[in-house]
Amino acid sequence: MKKNKPQIIAFNKIGSSELGYITIAEEQKNVPFDIQRVYWTYYTPQDVIRGGHAHKKLQQVIFAVSGVITFNTEDKEGNKETFVLDHPTKGLYLPELIWRDIKFSHSAVLLCLASELYDEKDYFRDFEEFKNYVP
Repeated sequence: MKKNKPQIIAFNKIGSSELGYITIAEEQKNVPFDIQRVYWTYYTPQDVIRGGHAHKKLQQVIFAVSGVITFNTEDKEGNKETFVLDHPTKGLYLPELIWRDIKFSHSAVLLCLASELYDEKDYFRDFEEFKNYVP
């Protein structure tokens, strides 16, 4: 796994169609950092674009535990990628310094595992400030 670029991580599922499934995320095993915070978003209208930010040092693994969530990402060099989370075993690894815009399907639920506690000073909310930032 390249820790400097966004990428999909496939998480194993355990179980059966008769009994249901479980998927496990473990820090420093299939999650490439120590988990400091967990949050989830839900009831986001499907015509709303969320995100519109980047982080200076926060890393994340994000899941669509329900529905479909589409991420449009861009790094500081202008490399753009689109990631579609459409199954609860697909996690999107987002390293630091990745701009993201997020689109939710109806009733989508996003679950995020984060490497840092919440800190507003870690956010870039202005795209030009993000592009001009020198670490």
